[in-house]
Amino acid sequence: MNDLPEGPFDSGDSDDSEDAEVRPGPLWRHAVWVVAVTAAGVALGWVGALFRIGPEEFGLPPAASGALWPYLLAWAAIGLALAATLRVVAAKVPVHEPETAAIGVVMIGTRLSLGWRPEPLEVAGLAAAGLLLVAVWCAVALRGAAVVRRTEEVSRARGTA
Repeated sequence: MNDLPEGPFDSGDSDDSEDAEVRPGPLWRHAVWVVAVTAAGVALGWVGALFRIGPEEFGLPPAASGALWPYLLAWAAIGLALAATLRVVAAKVPVHEPETAAIGVVMIGTRLSLGWRPEPLEVAGLAAAGLLLVAVWCAVALRGAAVVRRTEEVSRARGTA
C-alpha cells in the first residue's frame, strides 16, 4: 500500500537538478547578469547598512560616518569580479544558484564595509574571503560535473563492451 514508485525520474534530488543548470547564451546576456547581480548585492548591502533593529546599544551599528562612495565602488568592482567568475563556470557546468552566492557575498561585504568603514587592507581581506567562498562554490560545481562525466563514460564503455 505504501510502495514507492520506481523509475529514473523519481529520484529525491530532482529539484536540485532543476536548480543547477548550465547557463549558455550570448556574451551580452552574461554581462547583463553579472551587472544586475552585482547591483542587487551592493544595493541590498547599502539598504541593510541604513537600518538597525532595536536600540543602538543592542542593534547593529548604523552606517559609520564618512565617505561611502569609495566602499560602494570597491564592492561594485569586487562584485563584478566574483559574479563574472561564477557566471563563467555556470556557462560550462551546472552551478547551484550562482546568483545567491554572488548577491550574498557582495551584500555582506558591502554591509560590513559601510557599518565599519575598514582600511583598504581590511577591505582586501574581505574581498579575498569572498573570492575564496566563490572559488569553493565553483570548485564543487566543477568537481560534480567531472564525476558525472566520468560516470557517463564508464556506463557508455560498459554498454559497448
